[in-house]
Amino acid sequence: MSRDHILHKVRTALGRSAGRPPAPAPPPRLRVEEMDAEARIAALFAALEKLAGKTFRAASRDEARSYAASLVDGKTAVASNAPLLAECGITSLAGVRSGFFDRDELKAACAAADVGITGADYALADTGTLFMLSSRHEARMISLLPPVHLAVVSKEKILTGLDELLTLVPIPSEVTSSMVLITGPSRTADIEQILVRGVHGPGEIHVVVV
Repeated sequence: MSRDHILHKVRTALGRSAGRPPAPAPPPRLRVEEMDAEARIAALFAALEKLAGKTFRAASRDEARSYAASLVDGKTAVASNAPLLAECGITSLAGVRSGFFDRDELKAACAAADVGITGADYALADTGTLFMLSSRHEARMISLLPPVHLAVVSKEKILTGLDELLTLVPIPSEVTSSMVLITGPSRTADIEQILVRGVHGPGEIHVVVV
């Protein structure tokens, strides 16, 4: 079957003729649910815990630092350049390296680290998803390569879901070369549907809301 014949069948099914431009796309239908801050945190934690993620609500930056300190105690960690991590004092913890801007140096550090520590641009309450824009503040390698990922998120960055995210970042390609959506620990299943965690990314994820 020729290419022209296939395209003709597609056009016919759509009610169009050759050379006729497509109709304008319909306007996006975004529905942002009304949800207060407490409900957003509760929903985020519930969604993460269903996926075997670990959660902690820090009443202060000092509490966030203490949680990170207990997680990296006796281990090596790489932290992103997210301002919140520095404000919490996490980047100054023993065993934590940060301030990377050279790709090869960062790659070597992430490959050897036990824990990757990042912020997050946003978190989606309905699915427990972390939304991260690749930038000089957030190198995506830190959230993907070490076997354990710790994300520290400000409570103001928790959104109800994808619809609210798209009202704030409608065209991500205009602000970043790549973005990462992280929903729980990395997991996969073979043909027999045996679940295995940590194959394509961190097998353990911790989310701290400040």
